[in-house]
Parts: sequence; structure tokens; C-alpha cells
Amino acid sequence: MEVKIDNTWRTALSRQWEEPYFKNLTDFVRERYRNPAITVYPPARKIFAAFDQCPFNMVKVVIIGQDPYHGPNQANGLCFSVNSGVPLPPSLLNIFKEIKDDIGLPEVPTDGDLSRWAKQGVLLLNATLTVDAHFPASHQGKGWERFTDEVIMRLNSERNNIVFILWGSYAIKKGAFIDRQRHLVLTSAHPSPLSAYRGFFGSKPFSRTNQYLIDHNISPINWE
Repeated sequence: MEVKIDNTWRTALSRQWEEPYFKNLTDFVRERYRNPAITVYPPARKIFAAFDQCPFNMVKVVIIGQDPYHGPNQANGLCFSVNSGVPLPPSLLNIFKEIKDDIGLPEVPTDGDLSRWAKQGVLLLNATLTVDAHFPASHQGKGWERFTDEVIMRLNSERNNIVFILWGSYAIKKGAFIDRQRHLVLTSAHPSPLSAYRGFFGSKPFSRTNQYLIDHNISPINWE
């Protein structure tokens, strides 16, 4: 089965492409995108954008989200990210507030396109890679979760000294099997306005990530 994804990931995930669950998932996703009565996000060409912008051998940091944004012009294939010029969703605004306080920026960033992080080695991975417009979680339970579990497993077992940033109970549970002796796992409350004041603000994930990378002779991330 032909899947348009970065070649390093195509190799790392080679066992998945012919698995029955992935064939069923592909059939489901194609049917949704082809249905003229339904809008699906992100645009089809950006389903694997997180992988295309951050090859397997370049991953330094993994941030795990849950679902793509389900509103117009928001989802671009990178978790928490929106296209340039799109108003910042509440969780992303809180992420930027924490960056400002954590690393001492003079002001909160305003451009929500996080491809600038992805290109430095930050895999911005949603657990589910597609969603119907205005229906959050509409593509959960179709196979994406198994696929993204495999992504994390491959990184966990084949790479060293990656920082996994897990915000909220969903991400923490998804990353429970990560080898803490081999990688750094940072956990906190989710940046959503519903939970950000219960442990996300002040958790300093960005400076802690960079310190770990520097300590292991890996170039840090410019979070600005």
C-alpha cells in the first residue's frame, strides 16, 4: 500500500503498511475525505506533516496531542499548531505563555505555526491524525491510536535521549511504556484553560528539555 510519508518513517514503520488494521484505517479515512458532505481536517496532504517535517533520525523531542483541531483553517498536521495568521487556540496560547515565563521571552509569541519547532527535531504527534469538521474525537477508535503507539514504540526502542513531553492524563497514559532510563519523560497537567493552573503553568518543560539535550551533547531547541 502506498502511503505518502517521509522515507525514514516509511522504513521505521514498514510493518504497519500491510497490517489489516491499517488497511481498514486507510479505507475509512479515504471514504471520509471523498464524501462531499463531510469536511475532514487537516487537508489530506498534511495528514503526515509531523513526520515529513521531522524525520525519524532527527527527532529530539516528542510532544503528544490527542486530536487535530476541528475548526476551519486550524489543523495543519502538527499537534497544537495552527496556520500562520489563525487566532491562537486557548491551549496554544497557554503554551506560549509558559514559554515566555520559562525561558524569559519579552512577549508571548503570536504566530501559531509550530513548523519552526518541527524542523528542529520536535515531533508534534497527535494520537489521532484526522477528524471530521466540528466533531472532536470523530476518528478515534479507527486505528490511528495503534499507529501512533507504534511510532512511540519505535522511537523508544531505536533511539536514545529523546525528551517526551506528556501533557494531561491522555498523553501520560499513552506514553506510560517509555523507558525512563533511556529517555527523559516530562509530565504535567494539560495546557487547556480547564487544567493549566493545576500544574501546567510553572512546569518549565521547555528549559528542562533544553538542559537535558545540552547535557547529552544534543543541540537545544529554539522555542521562540
